[in-house]
Amino acid sequence: MVIKRKEFLKIGSLATASLWIPQFLKAFEKPGALSGGNKTLVIIQLSGGNDGLNTVIPVRNDIYYKLRPKLGIPKSKALAITDEAGLHPTLKGLRALYDEGFAGILNNVGYPNPDRSHFRSMDIWHTASDSREYLTTGWIGRFLDAQCKGYDIKSSDKQKGRENSLQAVEVDDILSLALKGESVKGIAVKDPKRLYGTANEEFFRAIVQERKKSNSSIADYLYKTLAETLSSADTIFRQSRLNPSRSDYPKTQLGNSLKTIASLIFSDIDTKIYYVSLGSFDTHIQQEIQQQRLFTELDEALTAFVRDLKKNNRFEDVLIFTFSEFGRRVAQNASGGTDHGTANNMFFISGALAQKGLLNPLPDLQQLDDGDLIYKVDFRNVYATVLNKWLKADDVKILGKKYDHLYFIKSH
Repeated sequence: MVIKRKEFLKIGSLATASLWIPQFLKAFEKPGALSGGNKTLVIIQLSGGNDGLNTVIPVRNDIYYKLRPKLGIPKSKALAITDEAGLHPTLKGLRALYDEGFAGILNNVGYPNPDRSHFRSMDIWHTASDSREYLTTGWIGRFLDAQCKGYDIKSSDKQKGRENSLQAVEVDDILSLALKGESVKGIAVKDPKRLYGTANEEFFRAIVQERKKSNSSIADYLYKTLAETLSSADTIFRQSRLNPSRSDYPKTQLGNSLKTIASLIFSDIDTKIYYVSLGSFDTHIQQEIQQQRLFTELDEALTAFVRDLKKNNRFEDVLIFTFSEFGRRVAQNASGGTDHGTANNMFFISGALAQKGLLNPLPDLQQLDDGDLIYKVDFRNVYATVLNKWLKADDVKILGKKYDHLYFIKSH
């Protein structure tokens, strides 16, 4: 069979996209028996630099309203969580989780010598590097590398070959740097059904069959990867439907993504980390409209996801956290928006938080650095805490340095 250039590129694209899929999908061939205690991390990236001050609003701070005469959210509209703070008016579901004791908010999160470039700052968050350090592997990818090498895997995790299924999944078409390790990478799968449909196209099946008749070794690796993908795509399509989420989710991109994640969690696959993005929060102009739209999508999807986890008795096994590459300037700009800033807040949601509510003080608006917030908590302290306390991993080896652990997760 002669393969045309266009067809070869199509093969290469599928093979590249699926390079790391087979190992993960083999876990679906052993459904069974993980019904609880399988700790899972769900990361929601708020891409573009979310405005933290209009997310967790300092409702009694005169400086906030002085610097944001039009953009500041009035105390009467904010959703009160303490006497000093309120949430954005659209975050009703998050406020309910806060009131129920299932949410924690960490303020003033950042890093030294902050970078205001979207790409560079996101790289810093993805790799857990210093601002002047350039790394090619992500912090989650290095976690995967560590598990592959076998240290810090508890003996209970080695049952039934589950050590081979330690993986990270991004619900997207493109894999983020955060999930790329030196020898192991996470996988990007937006829709298992679409993967199954693509992999089962007649053209790909014919190539695999034709390869079986050939003795050529030129493209052995490519064909092997393609053949494994065909098998694995069929497996994930069948197994992911053994326990699909039957709950109603909003028909939004994030709603669909979280429903996919829920279905994979309920399929009892020992996947440790799920990763998904929402954006863009780059609100230089018309911030009020844009943030309201994105927060509505976030709040409705999160509310459905948590309700689903509770109904299926998995909420205590799942930790959700949100982050953004930077916050915004304290003062509004002339276009009804805010420009790139520095420190920001993070949300933590779980049925198993050790600390809830506001985990530290609100930003100090009297002490600014040239109009920007001054960070108080290094984001790598958060990563170290999650790696050590939630994922039971060696955070020092993964992050390359010892960072203080926080207390919103119980020690093991």
